[in-house]
Amino acid sequence: MSHDGNRALNTSRRLAPNYALGPPDGDDEAHLAALGYKSEFKRDMSLWANFALGFTYLSPVVGIYTLFAVSLATAGPPMFWSLVIVGLGQLLVALVFGEIVSQYPVAGGIYPWARRLWGRKWAWMTGWVYLFALLATIAGVAYGAGPYLGALFAFVPGVATTVLCALILIAVALLINLGGTKWLAYAAMIGFGAELLGALVVGGWLLLSQRHHGLEVLFDTFGSAPPEAYLGAFFAAGLIGIFQYYGFEACGDVAEEVPDPTRRIPKAMRMTIYVGGAAAMFVCLSLILAVSDFGAVISGADADPIGTILTTAFGPVGSRVVLAVVLISFLSCTLSLMAAASRLMYSYARDGMIIGAKALRTVLPKRHVPPYAMVVAAAVPAIIVAVSIVSSEALTKIISFATLGIYLGFHMVVLAALRARLKGWRPGGPFRLGRWGLPVTIGALAYGVLAMINIAWPRTPDAPWYDNWIVVLGAAVVIGIGVVYLVLGRPYERGDAPYGDAVGSAAPGRRVNLNSTQ
Repeated sequence: MSHDGNRALNTSRRLAPNYALGPPDGDDEAHLAALGYKSEFKRDMSLWANFALGFTYLSPVVGIYTLFAVSLATAGPPMFWSLVIVGLGQLLVALVFGEIVSQYPVAGGIYPWARRLWGRKWAWMTGWVYLFALLATIAGVAYGAGPYLGALFAFVPGVATTVLCALILIAVALLINLGGTKWLAYAAMIGFGAELLGALVVGGWLLLSQRHHGLEVLFDTFGSAPPEAYLGAFFAAGLIGIFQYYGFEACGDVAEEVPDPTRRIPKAMRMTIYVGGAAAMFVCLSLILAVSDFGAVISGADADPIGTILTTAFGPVGSRVVLAVVLISFLSCTLSLMAAASRLMYSYARDGMIIGAKALRTVLPKRHVPPYAMVVAAAVPAIIVAVSIVSSEALTKIISFATLGIYLGFHMVVLAALRARLKGWRPGGPFRLGRWGLPVTIGALAYGVLAMINIAWPRTPDAPWYDNWIVVLGAAVVIGIGVVYLVLGRPYERGDAPYGDAVGSAAPGRRVNLNSTQ
């Protein structure tokens, strides 16, 4: 650490030796200084805005509307229960993350958490995997908005028009993000309000006017798969839940922009799971009960059940209003993803662990945002989207890694937390699980391993082997490039920010033990 950094750190520790246990009210900057950093952000994001950021990233409308048709066709109405199962699993992960961010409220989320819990190499690889997954997810969400724009403005979305729509969406998200934390907070709140209101209004109206079935259909497969093969079909359809329940970690990515983050961010994470999960289940349930002919969806005769339902329920004009709300959801989701990716790059760059660190850690003094990191968070997804002009399958192959990468990044942190606990770490922030900490962490890791197996499992035996294993191959390529760069470039040796201090074992001048009082 630099001389000035050490002086600020030592001063903070003299003033408040128990800052590892969480700062007193209004002492956020002193706590951050005790962790080895001085923030250039402005704490303009309230608890509700922070929750809205996580909610719009999780985006129940985007997740359900994107995968409803394929999940229903694969496993029938019981696919609904995957939302319950995955929601419980991801709640365990959110609880683990809540303990970590409560002690280490540092911008960038997953990368700095892994750095403090384990060390520089593990943190660098965690950030590398998660960053690639985030950038691919931005491309996937923006690309997924194309068909809805086409339906809204009555044109048939081909490859070129879908790409153009995606690029426009990315550009608009970039402009809003460059406006600063307040603009991001406003946009997140607007997106949250529109999405939640849309989910309640649309779902409520469908239940009142278009309900064709009772709740018993949630236990009827309607012949979607033979009884002996149904479990595999359910797991495949369960990807709708796995794709749905992440986004709560974005609350921690902006930790230096939230007042009292050690208490508010863990709460915002849990709220994201509770409210986002409830909204997703409500939307999914209302759509399932509004399907008039499950056989047509399962056979492929009705390939767009959502379009059929909305047109029937709301008519041409009303369905367009609903589509406009859906597009707001896609935009707010893109905004939140871009914010998360830019803060991760900034955090990487502040510690000197990424190419172009000088530019990526630059923060606009008036707007308090990292402009170059945001430009990269927009430019890379734009390039990914543009590739689909050459090959419509290219985008699918590139973003197939995204969800596995997100889960892999998540559970590299959960594994680091479990390792740290077993080596003596006791979380020191205001939010603590106490005696439940170890079983919750083990449960979260077990769930994550099973979810990743489900994501990567090959399900197209008739396809070429490389298509059947595309998710695993995508992960292997990203991890392989990262390992090569880690070994040859040794980026983890750049910078002198603290690392590995959660479990003690300090090395003079390199590590800081904030748990020495425990």
